[in-house]
Amino acid sequence: MDPELEAFVPLFPDADFSDPAAARARFAGLAASVPLPDTPGIEVQDVAVPVHAAADVRVRLYRPQGARGALVWLHGGGHVMGDVRTEHPWATRIAAGSGAVVVSVGYRLSPENPFPAALDDACAALAWTAGHADALGVDPERIAVGGHSAGGGLAAAVALRSRDERGPAIRFQLLNQPQLDDRQETWSQRHFTDTPWIDRAKAAASWRHYLGGRPATPYAAPARAEDLSGLPPAYIATAELCPNRDEDIHYALRLLQAGVSVELHQWPGTFHGSQAIVSADVSQRQNAELGAVLRRALAG
Repeated sequence: MDPELEAFVPLFPDADFSDPAAARARFAGLAASVPLPDTPGIEVQDVAVPVHAAADVRVRLYRPQGARGALVWLHGGGHVMGDVRTEHPWATRIAAGSGAVVVSVGYRLSPENPFPAALDDACAALAWTAGHADALGVDPERIAVGGHSAGGGLAAAVALRSRDERGPAIRFQLLNQPQLDDRQETWSQRHFTDTPWIDRAKAAASWRHYLGGRPATPYAAPARAEDLSGLPPAYIATAELCPNRDEDIHYALRLLQAGVSVELHQWPGTFHGSQAIVSADVSQRQNAELGAVLRRALAG
């Protein structure tokens, strides 16, 4: 493990999904204890996006000056934790680093709202972003989807569903340590049983909450999709000590074999979510790269 990260492992919180309400409270408390990042030159606004006649999803907009493209961003948290408030530091960094409008989505959480609730919310946010491109001041042909962990898996699922249902055009997928495969059959899923923050058992609990006892479909677990052709170009980042590592690398290879352009970065010495330790040099490089990759993808 990277020595700068290792020093923080004893202080890193436990992601216990056995009691979702308690997990959310701990996660929210941790997020509230971190000083809010400065947002100079970025307009921040909360918006309610209609999902259907009886429900809205809350999104938080981050609008840098001169933005030409947009990113629909989906937070991590194992499908159980997180919202636009806890995601504020991530979204701010990406908006500042990329110069893109970031649409941070507060999708519904499991187990109260199992699949496909979160995916429906994410797709609604994508459709809203495309439909409001003029108001946001962005080019509707420069819209990306992305996310971290469970949110990365959701972003991959949004790309699949948008392709299959001829939804809004997606320029790019920004997938950071995505959660893609409920089967947990890879080497990293079978062997990483005591890694910091997320291990095999916690990943299994996340999938149980999300699927709600129903069989997984490719829209729930994108690694199950048989056909990956015609999907947007992707950036996939993995952490060396992460249960998701091998399914992410395999997904990147399958995208390449389907004719999809992919940039794959495997970060040595890191663990799932260690980017939150922003003082570490490797975290600073990871966070900077997310913004730079998105800036390149939405340019031209």
